[in-house]
Amino acid sequence: MRKVKVAKSAGFCFGVKRAIDMVYEEAAKGGKVYTLGPVIHNEQVVSDLESKGVKVVDNIESLDAGQDTTVIIRSHGVPEEIINRLKEKNIRIVDATCPFVSKIHHIVKEKYNEGYHIVVIGNAKHPEVEGVCGWCGNSADVIGSVEEAGKYSNYKDKKLCVVSQTTFNYKKFQDIVDILVKKSYDIVVMNTICNATEERQTEAGTIARQSDAMLVIGGKHSSNTQKLFEICKRVCPDTYFIQTLDDLDLKKLQSFRSVGITAGASTPNNIIKEVQSYVRSEQ
Repeated sequence: MRKVKVAKSAGFCFGVKRAIDMVYEEAAKGGKVYTLGPVIHNEQVVSDLESKGVKVVDNIESLDAGQDTTVIIRSHGVPEEIINRLKEKNIRIVDATCPFVSKIHHIVKEKYNEGYHIVVIGNAKHPEVEGVCGWCGNSADVIGSVEEAGKYSNYKDKKLCVVSQTTFNYKKFQDIVDILVKKSYDIVVMNTICNATEERQTEAGTIARQSDAMLVIGGKHSSNTQKLFEICKRVCPDTYFIQTLDDLDLKKLQSFRSVGITAGASTPNNIIKEVQSYVRSEQ
């Protein structure tokens, strides 16, 4: 009998669930509803919303001005200039930015105005990080690895304020901060990694250590799911990244007596349950 353990923290986090609920609520009202970028990194959810009339746009300049147009800011947040431009066009704004991300925006803006140089630990190409950088005039430096931290030199004669992408790997964050603290005498470090992210990563690593194989479910563009995969793969070589049940090659699991399952913050519960049921039944 195969043992299957699903992480309690798997699936939608508070910020993502809140954003999705807000989009569905707006979709039910009808009218011209847009999300600035995909509301979450999950193709199935985005497709369902599109079927309900919610369109994804990457550029607000193409949108009609006026309150008849609704733009939903996704959970990742956006730069301050985007908010200001939407207001200039008199477009109705529904702000679904995760509250934990909004907190970083406030910290960054405040510290920037106090004369601090902002350093963001995270993936420079991730929309959350791009949004954060937009609250300090896009002057921030982004560091994504220990190697980059070691080479970092833009700190002399500057007060530094360090924040993190909410979904960044907690251990990597600590390692990078240790390097930066040794470089700068005037540094303020804010651990802005979401508590849910820390819990999810810790639990995933624990289950992976106890399992013969590990399944990590999430969108291929999901940063937090990718980090879960890296954490699990490090301690369980037979770790597989899948988006849905269709991606699962059951032949690879046939010889394993214990299988662990976790999922990123953008993974719907029905997909997790579908994978769980199938892995349990096919033995």
